[in-house]
Amino acid sequence: MSNPTPPRIVVCIPAFNEEKNIAKVIVLAKKHVDEVVVCDDGSTDMTGEIARNLGATLIQHSKNLGKGVAIKDLFHYARGAGAAVTVTVDGDGQNDAGQIPLLVRPILDGTADIVNGSRFLKRNPIPRGRRVGDRVLDDLTNAVAHNHVTDTQSGFRAYSLIALERIEVTEPAIAVDSQILIDASKKGLRVAEVPVDVAYEKDASPYPPAKQGAYVIVSILRTVMERSPLLYMGLPGVILAVIGLIVSLNVIAVYTQVHYFSVPQGMIALGAFLVGLVLIIGAMVMFAVNNLVVRVTQR
Repeated sequence: MSNPTPPRIVVCIPAFNEEKNIAKVIVLAKKHVDEVVVCDDGSTDMTGEIARNLGATLIQHSKNLGKGVAIKDLFHYARGAGAAVTVTVDGDGQNDAGQIPLLVRPILDGTADIVNGSRFLKRNPIPRGRRVGDRVLDDLTNAVAHNHVTDTQSGFRAYSLIALERIEVTEPAIAVDSQILIDASKKGLRVAEVPVDVAYEKDASPYPPAKQGAYVIVSILRTVMERSPLLYMGLPGVILAVIGLIVSLNVIAVYTQVHYFSVPQGMIALGAFLVGLVLIIGAMVMFAVNNLVVRVTQR
């Protein structure tokens, strides 16, 4: 009897201007996987050339499109390459690609669909400011996804084939890690975590932490409103419209009694009513579009 073919493991590396770090990531990853794929997201340095010379499969963007777009293209390639397990690791070298087997094992054992490499399950030397900022993003992502993931901003993850087929990457930029977890929760995928090491010789992110955090928060809130527009847009809209009407009635009552028109209160009433009306209309339109998308995809 012939031995069964071992599951194919592919590692996907999104990279932007990582010529100083990409070689180490690729060399370590190749020891544990069948194929290394690098998406050079519009780098202006030698990132792509180094990846190609080290034997990695190379996907290149002519300009920087964002981490989310890179992840989407890498997932598309991995599905086509017949990957049973797909591992993502950032190209900045902060994660130890030698720990890939730790992430892959729960997938192969059938106990998880997604395995998240958590920096916070070990004593890692993480800068205090980044730890605090990530904690805020963790709490917000978990509140939306109804999960208890300790490191929602980790780019070091393993995905089963089922997860790769079900997850829809819609976030084009740095908030993609949160968006994937939110979508995974919506699709009922099992998420597990394993402790991993991280090295912070420098903050490798091309964005200032505050700017990066603000972008992720805005993206999460946008995702929430897109998923439940009647609750998160329609309800606030109704509340604002009612407040506007109440203030308007008060202004009219005062004017009727003492012939005094309060301009500030009138402006508040008009502004609250108009903003509320816009939110209500927007929520209804978004709800109708969501239903239409669901019907089309179910055909």
